[in-house]
Amino acid sequence: MVVSPHPLASEIGRNILKKGGTAVDAAIAVQFAIAVVYPRAGNIGGGGFMLIRNQDGSTAALDYREKAPAAAYRNMYLDSMGNVIPNLSISGHLAAGVPGTIDGLWQAHQRLGTLPWKDLVQPAYELAKNGFQVTITEAERLNNLYEQVKKYSTQPNPFSQQPLWKEGELLVQSELAATLARIMEQGRDGFYTGATADFIVAEMERGKGIISKQDLADYKAQWRVPLEKPYKDFNIIAMPPSSSGGIALIQMLKMIEPYPIGQYGFHTPQAVHLMVEAERRAFADRAMHVGDSDFYDVPTAMLLDSAYLASRMKDFHPQRPSPSDSLAAGDLEVLLESFETTHTSIVDAQGNAVAVTTTLNSNYGCKVVVGGAGFFLNNEMDDFSAKPGVQNQFGLIGAEANAIVPGKRMLSSMTPTIIEKMVNYFWYWVRLEVQLLSLPCFKPLST
Repeated sequence: MVVSPHPLASEIGRNILKKGGTAVDAAIAVQFAIAVVYPRAGNIGGGGFMLIRNQDGSTAALDYREKAPAAAYRNMYLDSMGNVIPNLSISGHLAAGVPGTIDGLWQAHQRLGTLPWKDLVQPAYELAKNGFQVTITEAERLNNLYEQVKKYSTQPNPFSQQPLWKEGELLVQSELAATLARIMEQGRDGFYTGATADFIVAEMERGKGIISKQDLADYKAQWRVPLEKPYKDFNIIAMPPSSSGGIALIQMLKMIEPYPIGQYGFHTPQAVHLMVEAERRAFADRAMHVGDSDFYDVPTAMLLDSAYLASRMKDFHPQRPSPSDSLAAGDLEVLLESFETTHTSIVDAQGNAVAVTTTLNSNYGCKVVVGGAGFFLNNEMDDFSAKPGVQNQFGLIGAEANAIVPGKRMLSSMTPTIIEKMVNYFWYWVRLEVQLLSLPCFKPLST
């Protein structure tokens, strides 16, 4: 099974599986493909999370979230009065964190890949070099993007040169193809050093950004231990920090588990009220307690403790909402659900499963295309807490745990998840024994 945001990317993933590649191989190839055909969120200039469940039941989590550049500092988006400067962390060069995608995919291949690296990058290279037909949705988004890319990019590129796209037109990305060729031949060094790194730093200098060659050379993705918790008859395998998604998901599931939500009915006021109240409590915890675990001691065990989660719902009332000030939660009315982040799910014939979530943050990131290299940069610096208690573009608030620190990963809500159906092995064995006893050739030993 291959599920991705674009049919061309899914086809590439399927072909990798047919060649004998694993789910990890296919996931890597798909990520490169969506960097070409789904540039609003697929990327080589952003970051993401990869969650892996091997056929033997072992699991792994790979964190290749972007990092703050070395020149970043806590109050870099505040004016002289201590107020957040509008749009500074969202659009333009200063909004970009150090990209992590290529190092993440490279590390995944080094540990778990089976097919040659070149075979996984080649299909994306061909798509960029020869072009592909844009969908009606992508044409509309490219048209809406035109003025912003023209404003913030410093060099000509396919997205700033053509103001009106139509469905079926060919999008050729020659500079991106050249970048992919370097990555194909040189691995991670084809991005973090050499010509590509030179292009990124030159773009930063033209646009007054702060990512340096040293920032790029120093970037390393991080292998982490996945979060695992049971929920009813399932085992939830989720992403740990710097994603807040796994903690929040498990918290919410455990908070609603004691309630007969199935009896309430789908989208009934009773069910929705329960879910919303659990969500409010989880996001209040997220704002206060969760950040990059390499920099902040996230109290994960406490946040997922059954007694603690039960206590969080003690003031839940089935007929009325809890006051926000009692939850220490902010105004979350502007939270959005959109196409600015994308997900890939792959399971191979051997039973290996991979869940990958990746993003540039906003659609097309900070709207900057790296001159000479042909790819969009992220605007993930907006996912830090520019100022405690002040919302980012998605309405999320944070505190000290998510403050800007050089080299730190900004907190994410991306939630790649793998769910296992738990089997009652005792009853399975009883059924198997009964079946064996019913066979004519089976003669049980005498007691």
